[in-house]
Amino acid sequence: MKLIFVRHGDPDYEHDTLTETGRIEAKLAAERLKAYDFAACYVSPLGRAQDTARYTLEACGMTAETMPWLREFHAPILHPDTGDVRVPWDWLPAVWTTDPRYYDKDHWADSDVMQEYRVGEEAKRVQQGLDALLERHGYVRDGMFYRVTRANTDTLLFFCHFGVEALMLAHLTGASPMVYWHGFCAAPTAMTVVTTEERRAGIASFRINTFGDTGHLLAGGREPSFSGRFCETWAQAEQRHD
Repeated sequence: MKLIFVRHGDPDYEHDTLTETGRIEAKLAAERLKAYDFAACYVSPLGRAQDTARYTLEACGMTAETMPWLREFHAPILHPDTGDVRVPWDWLPAVWTTDPRYYDKDHWADSDVMQEYRVGEEAKRVQQGLDALLERHGYVRDGMFYRVTRANTDTLLFFCHFGVEALMLAHLTGASPMVYWHGFCAAPTAMTVVTTEERRAGIASFRINTFGDTGHLLAGGREPSFSGRFCETWAQAEQRHD
């Protein structure tokens, strides 16, 4: 089975929709995705993801199921370095990297700030939602791998957000989401492909084949949008610093 995760297009966060650039990106993504034969499509309930999915759904002549747990990962925390409440993947590296628990798949949510803001509980809600969906498609979670109850080569399409996508990838590969949140960045409409490997009958694992592919944008003459990134160098005042 193959999973394709697509981040929404360049966002207008104030109105929870897409900018004009985001709409162009979504159309280019649809041109690429219409070549696939999807068994099912799942989408976040938030407007920017719904608006991105619409172009592909129209191009493919298919419908999508809205999954509440696919919304952007919502567990804002008080950042000790900035003093404001923001998402867990906006910590300054010099702060969160000092605690080795954040690199541990079993203990990344054990710190005081993570527990105070119930980040681990919210993560479990997403993980349980994903596992329940995979079970519907023939793959049942068993510890760190999946029991195959219906082997298939179906392709499932997801339209969601970077934060929740990173959390799902960490769950599928047995890693701390902090590593994915801070070590990777998916540009708007970037595509990530994850495929099962059943090297022994009935036992499958998930492997990331492609992360954050924006080839459809480059083919359409567009540079990937900057949304989600921080400045490449401190001197670049026009780029996001904090």
